[in-house]
Amino acid sequence: MKILVCISHVPDTTSKINFVNGDSEFDTNGVQFVINPNDEFGLTRAIWFKEQQGANVTVVNVGGADAEATLRKALAIGADEAIRINANPSDGMFVAKQLANIVKNGSYDLVIAGKESLDYNGGMVPGMMAAMLGYNFVNACVGIDVNGNEAKVTREIDGGKEIVSASLPLIIGGQKGLVEEKDLRIPNMRGIMMARTKALTLVEPTGDATATKAVKFEKPAAKSAVKLVSADNLDELISLLHNEAKVI
Repeated sequence: MKILVCISHVPDTTSKINFVNGDSEFDTNGVQFVINPNDEFGLTRAIWFKEQQGANVTVVNVGGADAEATLRKALAIGADEAIRINANPSDGMFVAKQLANIVKNGSYDLVIAGKESLDYNGGMVPGMMAAMLGYNFVNACVGIDVNGNEAKVTREIDGGKEIVSASLPLIIGGQKGLVEEKDLRIPNMRGIMMARTKALTLVEPTGDATATKAVKFEKPAAKSAVKLVSADNLDELISLLHNEAKVI
């Protein structure tokens, strides 16, 4: 089984976010980048298929040269090879087209993507890829098993979970729960050394243009100062809740 895991290169959630050029571009200075958490769950599940069923695992990213450190980490975790599409991932449709081209040329049986990346939270790419390729697609996946050409997938729905079956080739949008957090892999020294010898292929993007562009970013408004109210002054508390917080 050939598995392709789509990897987004996203800012660590503890990073301080700023914008430049009239708030139209993200300022990457001093920002630590990591594997998108939803993708990390998918990568760990793919490595399980490699160890238990002999699957071949390739990771792919649409991004610049700075994303190669993230791809090398994925290789150190256990992926067999990596592909970097040399383009700025500025638009969901553009990214989906680039990834779909890799899937088509590589004839992958299973494509694991995160249901969304934690930088833009678009949640578009896996579904658009499936539509472009005519592949089966299941989103919000929290479990997957593959037996031959058939997959049994567990997905979250409102109020519970749903178990569906689908034939390969298949694209899933994975999330937390695809594996347990305790099972996430940390690269060890042997994995890091082996990652240096694994193939990282650079692919130039197709000629598709981006369909949208960011005009301006706005950070959430700063939280107001906390007001302390004496426990025996209920009238003031009610007045603040009614007139300032407007919750009653």
